[in-house]
Amino acid sequence: MDFFDGFMEIRLNHRICRSREEILNASTPEVAAFLDEWFAPSDFVWGHTSGSTGTPKPVRLLKRDMEASARLTNDFFDITCRSVMLLCLSPDYIAGKMMIVRALLSGADLLVVTPSSLPLTTIDEPIDFAAMVPAQVVESLKSTMQKSRLSRITSLIIGGAPLSPGTEVELEKLPVDMYATYGMTETVSHVALRRIGDSLSLYCALDGISFSIDERNCLIIHAPHFSVKEFVTNDVVELVDSRNFRWIGRYDHVINTGGIKVFPELIEKKIAGLFTRRFFVTSCDDLKWGESVALVIEGEALSLEQEKILLEKIRAKVNKYEFPRKVLYVQKFKETSSGKVIRNI
Repeated sequence: MDFFDGFMEIRLNHRICRSREEILNASTPEVAAFLDEWFAPSDFVWGHTSGSTGTPKPVRLLKRDMEASARLTNDFFDITCRSVMLLCLSPDYIAGKMMIVRALLSGADLLVVTPSSLPLTTIDEPIDFAAMVPAQVVESLKSTMQKSRLSRITSLIIGGAPLSPGTEVELEKLPVDMYATYGMTETVSHVALRRIGDSLSLYCALDGISFSIDERNCLIIHAPHFSVKEFVTNDVVELVDSRNFRWIGRYDHVINTGGIKVFPELIEKKIAGLFTRRFFVTSCDDLKWGESVALVIEGEALSLEQEKILLEKIRAKVNKYEFPRKVLYVQKFKETSSGKVIRNI
């Protein structure tokens, strides 16, 4: 499919591209394929949900909604035709698609690299704005060279999966304006940002977005810019006001143990410092309480003595309802495309 007549130009890797051939020479087939779809006569492009709570599903993303979202981000981070942006995420998913749309609307220069765990390997110049998933950030923190390149990004958004508390501590040491994002495919990227290092852990709405909660204390997103004006989520939050909230956990992850509701994500936050490998908290059947807490650890099983010591350390950090009644081991966790752990066993 060729570009329709409305296509003008896009700056990719310091080159002005006005044709599909020029785009292919300057970037990747995936970028060209998205632009083919973007400039086709249809008013939508196809995306996919993340798959973190089930099988990924195709979803129609309205171009006018994507443009509205891109303008919000461009305005917040002051992205203009003088900016240099980095695309290190796949255009097959919403985060990658939106970086291209932001570049189209702003006229910014979009540097395109093949998605990898070390996206800055070939980048020697300063970057004004970039988006990464946590796995890319974690790997970039492991070497002095990669960390130095990470430090040359002015503004960085991180999304797709939660950041560990330890990673956030390391990121706070860098001279970079960094934010964790809140959003979903259906909201065409993020609608709120949380500054890394913010002691209050508040997600703040982008301009024009507001929030409320339902009877479950789950977040409702009000988005007058978009064709769908209201999104009801399964994210339990502490609503501070109509523009700020603290994320508690997923309603569909909640564990009801003897009538007490326990949030796995809160337990994970409390005990994160005790682990050097990945883990998550989930539920298991319990004859007495209906459900109880189970701890799932990636990799080889601990010895009985090691497990006993770990559980005693956990007991000191959680209440009696949050304490794991069972420890399970999985050799390798399943993940979504963004590196988010699929929490099933």
